[in-house]
Amino acid sequence: MIPELRDAFNAHFDEQAYLEMIRDINECYHHSLVFRVAETPLFLPEHFVQTLIAASREMLQVIRQPDYMEKVKDAVPPQLVVANEDEHPTFLQIDFAICRDANGEFIPQLIELQGFPSLYAFQHYLDGKLRQYFSLPEGFTPFFSGLNRESYKKLLGDILLGNSDPENVVLLELEPDQQKTRIDFYITETYYGIPHVCVTDLYRKGERLFYRRRGVEIPVERIYYRFIFDELMAKNVQFSFDITAELNVTWVGHPNWFFKVSKYTLPLIHSPYCPPCYYLKDLTEYPPDLEHYVLKPLFSFAGQGVVLDVTRELLDNLSNRGNYILQRKIGYTPFLKTPDENATAEVRMMFIWDEEPILVNNLVRISKGKMMGVDYNKNKTWVGSSLAYHPAG
Repeated sequence: MIPELRDAFNAHFDEQAYLEMIRDINECYHHSLVFRVAETPLFLPEHFVQTLIAASREMLQVIRQPDYMEKVKDAVPPQLVVANEDEHPTFLQIDFAICRDANGEFIPQLIELQGFPSLYAFQHYLDGKLRQYFSLPEGFTPFFSGLNRESYKKLLGDILLGNSDPENVVLLELEPDQQKTRIDFYITETYYGIPHVCVTDLYRKGERLFYRRRGVEIPVERIYYRFIFDELMAKNVQFSFDITAELNVTWVGHPNWFFKVSKYTLPLIHSPYCPPCYYLKDLTEYPPDLEHYVLKPLFSFAGQGVVLDVTRELLDNLSNRGNYILQRKIGYTPFLKTPDENATAEVRMMFIWDEEPILVNNLVRISKGKMMGVDYNKNKTWVGSSLAYHPAG
């Protein structure tokens, strides 16, 4: 999107440097980089960054409306309502596709919201590796709100640790060493000393939770919530405690927000940066141009259950209409020049919400397929996860 920077990066791209960077990351972190990191970051002009920020603020306004909690009260399945919910999510992700409007100008279009942490540690680490192996333009940063590498890392650590010792804070996941995002867990532990613990390894005594490390019983004061209930249910995971019970523990990122700030919120947003979206159960008649819509289940993750080719017959035969939204398709613009063909991209705006939501960092996904994700980009290069750099303000 900044032609001279794109042309310069492509012209000087060193495949060997890229491969060495990937090898370096893997050697440092137990060969745990199992998702693809793209060969390039994005370079975003300031005016588009300001548009992304304005679009994000519009999404935040919806979440901060006085009646928002009432509108999403049914978002959490009753059997999964966790006690001690806080007033707002700790982590918030807002995903935008980069598109063009009717005048040919670049415009962000909302893909999804997520009240759940993303790769907060890895994205910081990736910035360091990109700077180590590639010549990036001076005066560009992936951070926002006046943050730099040091202040961003400190802010994240303060949010995760609070006033607790690192061993009393756990990054909680199901089989963490098997997860695709495990490199983020390892970097989090390197940065802050926070161990990653499997949900099945916690146990309850009274109102407290504990885990064992090297034979020592350690009390848990704070939980950095990273597991997905969908996966627990699909695998019929058995807990040694009732995860929905009132416990003397602080959730860093409360689980209820995973369900609330999600696809469940999309139909509540009315903005030029958000394509039309409806709860399927509320539709008395379908949009006349159904071929331009996508069907998404409310309770799923990683793109599972998404239907791209929607028909009236399909919708009429759905047994649980309350579990779906109908969202107008987004026309991604293949704007990113690569050695073979242009690619599309999404930018994830990453917030940390303490007293106020703070825009802190970003994550980019680059694709040449019909959708984002590995299954649609097999045997392709210059695709995958990355960062967007913009002029430091």
